[in-house]
Amino acid sequence: MNIEHLKLFVRLASTHNISLAGQELGLSPAVASSHISKLEDALGVRLVHRTTRKVALTEEGEAFLPHAEEVLSRVEAARASVGAGKLAPSGTLRITAPASFGRMHLMPALKGFLSHYPDLSVDFWFTDKIVDLVEGGFDIAIRNAELQDSTLVARKLAPDQRIVCASPDYLAKFGEPSEPNDLRHHQCINLMGLESWVFDTPEGHLSIKTQGRFRTDNGEASRIACVDGLGIGMNSTWSVYQHLQRGELVRILRDYPLVWNGAIWSVYPTSRLLAPKVRAFIDYFADLYGSTPYWDQELDCL
Repeated sequence: MNIEHLKLFVRLASTHNISLAGQELGLSPAVASSHISKLEDALGVRLVHRTTRKVALTEEGEAFLPHAEEVLSRVEAARASVGAGKLAPSGTLRITAPASFGRMHLMPALKGFLSHYPDLSVDFWFTDKIVDLVEGGFDIAIRNAELQDSTLVARKLAPDQRIVCASPDYLAKFGEPSEPNDLRHHQCINLMGLESWVFDTPEGHLSIKTQGRFRTDNGEASRIACVDGLGIGMNSTWSVYQHLQRGELVRILRDYPLVWNGAIWSVYPTSRLLAPKVRAFIDYFADLYGSTPYWDQELDCL
């Protein structure tokens, strides 16, 4: 199977245009079309539906795509391993990430990352759903949940500290709780599945089952509701640090930290050889955030 044919097929899946995909690889439309036909002949299946305007992957093409991307990734990693690390990251890096974290902390750093690697392009898919990396053809997933799939490798990018906070308006109207048990008498904003908040107290861990009139499955919605004074919320510091700086939220129950060992992880499929583009992304953002990321650096002063 010809690697150049696979490269063209992967670009075709993104551009939906044989001429454009071929142009990106320095091929004429006729040669590009011939390459796709040869790939189909080698596999014995039809990979694309062709029209005069664009092409679309067939069901077989959709099934073949992640495998083609995996082959190219492994070839790239293999070349890097014998090139003593001299092979610069190149190609397209496909990343899936939580929507809120991606908009707030990946996008602002993207320009700097791409400036370091001019031969690299990035496809970002922002979704709060846990997607299958291999099936979706992704190189990396950014997650802030426990790693369930043992076929994946995870590297910590940053801590995911969570705190309890409320708006000044809410506190002025209902008062500030002085200890975790006081939350039983307050409106609390709950993330579905995290209705019990566990605090570290002098007497040990204390679990409070919080209640309120608003519950959501989305962290960004929880933050907005907290800022709007709908109740007391448990939020990640990366999500609320700007509101804390502006005084739109106030951190409460400082003497009773939440028992939470979360982190922001970069997750990728198990592989003995890590592609240069994957390593470049992970190293760049791990260095950017560090052990105390910028969103936590002024937290104790707020």
